[in-house]
Amino acid sequence: MKFGLFAGVAGLASVFLAAATPAMAQEEAPKEFTVAGNVALVTDYRFRGVSQSDKELAVQGGVSVTHASGLYVGTWGSNLSGWGTFGGSNTELDIYGGYATEISSGVKLDVGVTWYMYPGGASDTDFAEPYVKLSGSVGPANVLVGAAYAPKQQALGRWYLDADSYATGIPDAPGAKSDNFYVWGDASTGIPGTPLTLKGHLGYSDGNAGLGPNGTSVAPTGSYLDWMLGADLAVGPVTLGVAYVDTDISKSESAYLQPNFSSTKNGSQIAGSTVVFSLSAAF
Repeated sequence: MKFGLFAGVAGLASVFLAAATPAMAQEEAPKEFTVAGNVALVTDYRFRGVSQSDKELAVQGGVSVTHASGLYVGTWGSNLSGWGTFGGSNTELDIYGGYATEISSGVKLDVGVTWYMYPGGASDTDFAEPYVKLSGSVGPANVLVGAAYAPKQQALGRWYLDADSYATGIPDAPGAKSDNFYVWGDASTGIPGTPLTLKGHLGYSDGNAGLGPNGTSVAPTGSYLDWMLGADLAVGPVTLGVAYVDTDISKSESAYLQPNFSSTKNGSQIAGSTVVFSLSAAF
């Protein structure tokens, strides 16, 4: 904790007075660092509209540290399965850092980079993705627009060029590199007089239209849209959420991704429409 200087230093008597009454003579300054955390339980972990947990339950959580200057670092993690299985601990662990500042009244600029890791799995599946976000208020709504560009990396490359190589599990273009672009918009607004918040999201992915390491791809069909409509209900420190999530990836477009791109339970597509329920808390 950082404290201010004594109010008066004019003479020895004032110093003695300050020492005798520290509660009156000392003043708490604003915190230089802020630590925040979050935990969540979701019925399906959807990353840009695609299930990373085989359409099953996921436990997630993160923590961040922000300096008064606007610099921040943080980490976030979730369990994985199915399309998101990269071996090892079957976990996604994101490490991120950046700088956020208000560039005009009510408008915030956030620039940073996220490192996506899969501990214990193949190192070729880890990748870095810089991003930039602008957020502010438009009438009663909070609005955010963002863009993320991941430069050419092996994790994003098209390692399997034809069906034969995919069938054998032996890539015919090992080590290939590709880039990936994602742009999105989020909006939310509270219902006056209620603990209810409505929210929406629209995103567009453009990247490798093929299979990368371990038969996955950040942009499974090369380019596609994802969207979400939902609502959050605040109950004390806990938030209950429900969201409709979908993409425009058709069954025919994703046919070459099978069986990776389907549920291990019933073969249903993991980028199809679904309703996701969540229970979360921030601290």
